[in-house]
Amino acid sequence: MIIGYARVSSRDQNLARQVKELSEFGCEKIFTEKQSGKNFQERTVYNKMRSKLRFGDVLVVHDLSRFGRNKEHIRDE
Repeated sequence: MIIGYARVSSRDQNLARQVKELSEFGCEKIFTEKQSGKNFQERTVYNKMRSKLRFGDVLVVHDLSRFGRNKEHIRDE
């Protein structure tokens, strides 16, 4: 399954562009979240998505920054 993840940092930001691009890419399921990228433990949608991933699934994000603030932060998660 091709799974998409879209995140913005605050409630007043818009997810529409990311969702549109993930849909156009062919994502069958898209998880969306309006939450700071600072703390992985507080990101309930991200954690739900991770628990749903299975061997062979493909995870697509608009940009690596949607996972976290920098690559070291993401890598250490």
